[in-house]
Amino acid sequence: MSDTGAVESGSLGATTAPSAALTRSLAPGSLFRPISAEDEEQQPTEIDSLCMNCYRNGVTRLLLTKIPFFREIIVSSFSCEHCGWTNTEIQSAGRIQDQGVRYTLTVKAQEDMNREVVKTDSASTRIPELDFEIPAFSQKGALTTVEGLISRAISGLEQDQPTRRASEETIAERIDEFIVKLKELKQLASPFTLIIDDPSGNSFVENPFAPQKDDALLITHYTRTSKQDEMLGLQAEVPEEKPKEDDLKNEVLQFNTNCPECGAPAQTNMKLVQIPHFKEVIIMATNCENCGHRTNEVKSGGAVEPLGTRITLYVTDSSDMTRDLLKSETCSVEIPELEFELGMAILGGKFTTLEGLLKDIRELVTKNPFTLGDSSSPGQAEKLQEFSNKLDQIIKGNMKAHFVMDDPAGNSYLQNVYAPEDDPEMKVERYKRTFDQNEELGLNDMKTEGYETDLAPQR
Repeated sequence: MSDTGAVESGSLGATTAPSAALTRSLAPGSLFRPISAEDEEQQPTEIDSLCMNCYRNGVTRLLLTKIPFFREIIVSSFSCEHCGWTNTEIQSAGRIQDQGVRYTLTVKAQEDMNREVVKTDSASTRIPELDFEIPAFSQKGALTTVEGLISRAISGLEQDQPTRRASEETIAERIDEFIVKLKELKQLASPFTLIIDDPSGNSFVENPFAPQKDDALLITHYTRTSKQDEMLGLQAEVPEEKPKEDDLKNEVLQFNTNCPECGAPAQTNMKLVQIPHFKEVIIMATNCENCGHRTNEVKSGGAVEPLGTRITLYVTDSSDMTRDLLKSETCSVEIPELEFELGMAILGGKFTTLEGLLKDIRELVTKNPFTLGDSSSPGQAEKLQEFSNKLDQIIKGNMKAHFVMDDPAGNSYLQNVYAPEDDPEMKVERYKRTFDQNEELGLNDMKTEGYETDLAPQR
């Protein structure tokens, strides 16, 4: 079969819908005949139409045909005898299917290169071995072969090469190298995989063994996403009413409280936030209009984890300071290089960056009233100044150090900038809590099963 989609320069000069003359030329029930070179009655209908290149009259030929074991399509071809402009495309004669379709073909022999392919304009084409993709709506629909698809891609890449060689020689050389690889595929230098993904469900790859199964061809039907429906111009389904739990994620809740500083009535804002690759947390913030006191606090939105978590980050440069960080109330912090350890509950729960937490630690230590004035011991101020200077060097990235977060409840988090891959500078350890740690968390005496029986009145 010849590649009817090998030449494409723009949109057709006339509409490709079947005209009344076309409908009258065929008997009822025979509008779409199975595609066949031996069917003499299957002749295209010719329609005069406007050439979009020279704006003179050309000819559009329409052929209504049916692909075996597939569905009806309209093949249209335009040519202008005045300027030589030509264009071809195919359109599905049916509706958009209920599901999208993905064809995965392993091309091993020349017979596979000759398979018929219907590729609509909404289909994307990929060849994983070359990391090559033709996005959806970047080409018109085509009735062609596997070899024709590759030839079409080569023609598209070669089209602007003379201009690239004059202005962007490096890019042109890379494209030349890639074109050579595509030509090697046509010669079947090695087997490759062709993937055609069409959300409309109207693309097709021939199975020469139909109706038997083709081991080289995998057909997958899938449900379209809302984004794919929008891309196809379909009206998105009205979303069902969300449960109240989901509404909380998109709403800031407020409740009345008293300011912890002056005791005046104030309001606390609370919101559920989903931390990527972690869990839900609750952020609470209070702002007192009477005295101006502001406070914020973070609590885990989930249960105590079965295992404790110990996170060790090797801080190597200032970019580590931008990592998001969640420190729960049960988390302790340690910096071995500074011989510093911050116990649980100190600073409370915080959702901030690593830089923000280190600055809070510096302020907590250097502004402690028991280390200033008459209460301070000799040499204490010098030690605090040295500690503050080293902490500044870590924040600026001039000093390498280890930052350790140990949370027996497993509810603390430090951002992995390589997620979902492992972070080479960060180590996350899960460990079994000791009896003392469970005691401190109040888990040893906590009973979550069978308490209904214990609370039942005795007879």
